[in-house]
Amino acid sequence: MSAIFVGTAGWSYKDWEGIVYPAQLKRKQHPAEYMARFVDTIEINSSFYGYIKPEWGKLWCQKTVAVNPRFMFTAKLNKAFTHSPIAAVEATSAANIKPNQEDERLAKLGLDAIAAEGRLGALLIQFPFSFKNTNENRDYLEMLLTRFHEYPQVVEVRHSSWNNEGTLRYFAQKGVAFCNIDQPRIGQAIGPTAHVTAPLAYVRLHGRNYQQWFEHEQAHERYDYLYRPEELEGWKERIEEVASKADRTYVVANNHFEGKAVVNAVELKKMLGQPARAPETLVRRYPELAEFAEVVPETALL
Repeated sequence: MSAIFVGTAGWSYKDWEGIVYPAQLKRKQHPAEYMARFVDTIEINSSFYGYIKPEWGKLWCQKTVAVNPRFMFTAKLNKAFTHSPIAAVEATSAANIKPNQEDERLAKLGLDAIAAEGRLGALLIQFPFSFKNTNENRDYLEMLLTRFHEYPQVVEVRHSSWNNEGTLRYFAQKGVAFCNIDQPRIGQAIGPTAHVTAPLAYVRLHGRNYQQWFEHEQAHERYDYLYRPEELEGWKERIEEVASKADRTYVVANNHFEGKAVVNAVELKKMLGQPARAPETLVRRYPELAEFAEVVPETALL
């Protein structure tokens, strides 16, 4: 079975303060360093909204590896390459995605800084549900994969029109990983899969918040969902299946609201037979986590 890296999407959330992080953490250590004590990967989320400054990327690598030598980052490609500029009000397609050369230059500066440290596990190219499997969209994807060919690539598509043998053959020919996702099954939303189309395998768990997935006032409301252990069991089996066919497997919990992603990441680590540790602050909020993890006292972390 391949190496499995379990972690979370992002680490910088206001609602994690006092739940995942002790209140005084930022005066003591970098949050990514703190997280690396409990997970083996973080999917960089800020690169979707902006660009990674090279000096920041290098610092993140140094901080995390100092406390966890096997730690790896993955990073989202900036939304300029994958979403309409007004994706909230129009469907995304090849016709309205508008990246420019400066977007590409800035994106690659940050990615290269992390890759130079040997810590870039994958570049996640994440498209929205509205990006369907059409001739024009396939042509755009081909162009995008070529422009970022120097990085290990993962493509996340959320519409079920992509879940077919033709797509899987194409991804395999390109050496691009198909992102296996858990999301609310609404309409033509793609369901759970266990596809392996590259040496790299990838799983993302978004939660199952049906009520607020498409209708929400605040973006974080979509990700307010805590998986029950029995729900994670099905994904444990899929993760082990894909890991048996890949060299490396990344598992990312994106149900980030109030630290729920950290809870489920730690639980998955335990289920997969990996050492599982959790900060005392998190266990105070989610006491059921103590059944899965060694609880690390707050005084030992600061």
